[in-house]
Amino acid sequence: MIPIRDDTPRFSKPYVTYFLIALNTLVFLYELTLPPRNLDGLMYLFGVVPTSVRAMLHGVEGINPATALVPILTSMFLHASWLHLIGNMWVLWIFGDNIEDYLGHFKYLVFYILAGIAASLAHIALNSHSRIPSVGASGAIAGIMGAYFVLYPRAKVLTLVPLIVFFTFWWLPAWIVLGYWILIQFVSGAATAIAYSNQTAGGIAFWAHVGGFAAGILMIKLFPERAQRVRYGTW
Repeated sequence: MIPIRDDTPRFSKPYVTYFLIALNTLVFLYELTLPPRNLDGLMYLFGVVPTSVRAMLHGVEGINPATALVPILTSMFLHASWLHLIGNMWVLWIFGDNIEDYLGHFKYLVFYILAGIAASLAHIALNSHSRIPSVGASGAIAGIMGAYFVLYPRAKVLTLVPLIVFFTFWWLPAWIVLGYWILIQFVSGAATAIAYSNQTAGGIAFWAHVGGFAAGILMIKLFPERAQRVRYGTW
């Protein structure tokens, strides 16, 4: 199911959401200017490599803590392809504005970054032997989706639904759209764990999605609603 738009109104401009979309896009455009060898180096330098973090925690000599830990932040602004970027930014565009409206700009940015960090930590914990760099904003955006799941479960989401040989559009409750998505992530993550390999090739970081979504559900209950939130057209 592909979400197209939601019907939840917002009462303020989502400037941070605009900024995040622009920043991720600019970083990806920079990636496109790099030759393949340099791009691989960028991904390994600024993407999350679980074995590096594991080695640091075990006190392996020669592992720089900054090199191992800084990518937990930087990785959420890198993307592997146009499809990867567009898919993430599209979902952020649909759900991010309402969470920003609820939290306010600064708290929303903090929430986004913390969700991304939680997602990376979940990926590291459950893929500690992986030598492949993990990149993308999907973990942080999963946190936004988790918050939306809690705050607006009955909101309607226009969704593109494949039905065997054709596609149709349905307005579905947000709890169904987001609940189905996180269920697929959990089942896929479990299946990947059962069919464990040494991970010499890239893939989808399902546990990062699960970790980010869970963090969003928990954190939105801790982050207070913005003061003087616009509800009726006046401050």
